[in-house]
Amino acid sequence: MDTQVLGISVDSPYANQAYAKQLGLTFPLLSDFKREVVRKYGIFVVDNSVAYRTTIVIDKAGIIQSIEQGSQAVDITGAMSACSKIHAPKP
Repeated sequence: MDTQVLGISVDSPYANQAYAKQLGLTFPLLSDFKREVVRKYGIFVVDNSVAYRTTIVIDKAGIIQSIEQGSQAVDITGAMSACSKIHAPKP
């Protein structure tokens, strides 16, 4: 669908590398160790210094098309649906 998948985690680059290898990920898993990205997207949990599990679909123009959190973020169905809508032929 002409998309790019990226993972972003607040874990260290070394932890992310091990996690990606363990799961056999085929997409980049980036580190937001300083928590800059998660703060900007409003998904940072200050009390625990972690981020909410979130899937964000951003189109090529940089516009957020879909946001899912929690158990929905783990299921790729919502992200796939959002990508399909972005790439659907225009009437």
